[in-house]
Amino acid sequence: MTNKKDLVANVRTDLEKSVTLKEIEDLKVKYLGKKGAITKLLKTLGSLPPDDRKQAGIEIHTAKSQIDVLFSRRLEDITSNLIDEKIRKGTVDVTLPARSSGLKGSSHPIQLTLEKIIDIFCRLGFECQSGPEIEDEFHNFEALNISEHHPARAMHDTFYLSNNKLLRTHTSPVQIRYMKTNTPPFAMIAPGKVYRCDYDQTHTPMFHQVEGLFIGENTNLSNLKGLVAQFLKVYFNSCELKMRFRPSYFPFTEPSLEIDIKLPSKYGVESWLEVMGCGMVHPNVLKNGNIDPEKFSGFAFGMGVERLCMLEHGISDLRQFFTNDLNFLNQF
Repeated sequence: MTNKKDLVANVRTDLEKSVTLKEIEDLKVKYLGKKGAITKLLKTLGSLPPDDRKQAGIEIHTAKSQIDVLFSRRLEDITSNLIDEKIRKGTVDVTLPARSSGLKGSSHPIQLTLEKIIDIFCRLGFECQSGPEIEDEFHNFEALNISEHHPARAMHDTFYLSNNKLLRTHTSPVQIRYMKTNTPPFAMIAPGKVYRCDYDQTHTPMFHQVEGLFIGENTNLSNLKGLVAQFLKVYFNSCELKMRFRPSYFPFTEPSLEIDIKLPSKYGVESWLEVMGCGMVHPNVLKNGNIDPEKFSGFAFGMGVERLCMLEHGISDLRQFFTNDLNFLNQF
C-alpha cells in the first residue's frame, strides 16, 4: 500500500508542475476520483486486521484532507494568475463610444420638477438641506408649535412607529434642525419625501414637498410675497400668471397665507387653484430653533411637488406618477 506521506508529497509535486485549469482537473481525477489513489487506499481497509483498520482509516482521511487543501490553494493561485494575465494583456480604449442597446432612459417627471424648483431657489441664494424621514414628535410637531391635541397629530394623519418615532408629515423638521445649528441671516430650502395616512384620486400616502425658510433682521410679509411671486412666474415661465394671497391658518406661522394661481388656458387650469402655503414664522418656532424673536424675524413657505408638476405638464391623474407607464415617462 502506498505510504500516505508519499502520496501527499506526490500531489504537491504534481500540482506545482500544473499551470492550467485542465491539468488541475486531470490531477483531481487521478488522486480524488472514483478510481483515484485515495479510493484505492480506502478499498484496502477491508483486508487489514481489525486492530490496524481504524488507524489506517484515520491516516487515509487525514491525507485526503491535506490533498483537498493543496488542490484548493493551487486552483486559487492559477485562477488569480489567469486574471492578472488578462489584465496585463488587455487594453481598454476609453475614447471608444459605449455600446448601446438603443433604449434610452429618462428622468422621472417628479425628479425633473424637484431639480427645477431647487435650481430656481439656489439661484436666489437659498441653501438646499435634507434631513431624516423618520422623525421624533418634538421636531415634527412640538417645535413647530403644534400642540399635543392638534388634529394634525391624529392617527389618521400620521404614520406612527415604535419608540415615539414617526414618518415625517412635512419637511419642516429640517428647518428646526437647521435653525439650531446656524446663525441668521440665512435662507434654506428642504426638499424631500413626506408621509401621511391619506389615499384617494388626488392624494397618496407618500408625496414630495419643498419647504423654505428665510430668517433675518426686519424681514416682513412684503419680502415673502415678492419672493413667491417671482418664483411662480419663473417656474411657469409666464407673465400671464395670476395669483392671489388668502388669509389662512398654520400653527407654525402668523400671519399665515395660502396662494392661489390661475394659469393661461394651455395649462388646463380654468379656475383658481391653491399651490402653496406660507407665512411669517411664529415667535414660538423661532424660540424652539434657538433664535431670538426680538431680534430676528422670518418667513416660511411650502409647496407640493406633484401638484406643480401636474400643472406644468397638464397631467390630470396623480396615479400616472406611480404606474411606471413607459409611454407616459418617455415624454419627459
